[in-house]
Amino acid sequence: MPRPEVLERIKSAEEEADEIVALAENDRDERIAEARERAEEIRTEAEQEAQEIRERRLEEAREEIDAECERVLEAGEQEREELAERARDRVDEVTAHVVELFQEDVHAQT
Repeated sequence: MPRPEVLERIKSAEEEADEIVALAENDRDERIAEARERAEEIRTEAEQEAQEIRERRLEEAREEIDAECERVLEAGEQEREELAERARDRVDEVTAHVVELFQEDVHAQT
């Protein structure tokens, strides 16, 4: 094969290799861009899911707190009613005792 033909074939092969390298670099850049985009989508989805979980747990905690608060209030109301009932039951007894003390004071002064 004559020398100019060999040089032309080498030049053609180099150009073809350069095209293959350029295509491969392009493909690499596209894949990297796609991977970054997908990673961003995954991160966004994970953040949304985490936010939903936080909100759900917060709502559950609020419900538990409200239920406990209601139980405490009901227990306090029941205890208040029991104390009031015991006080009403003792009104006659206390009144009699106060009258007795008053009478003793009156007799002691006379």
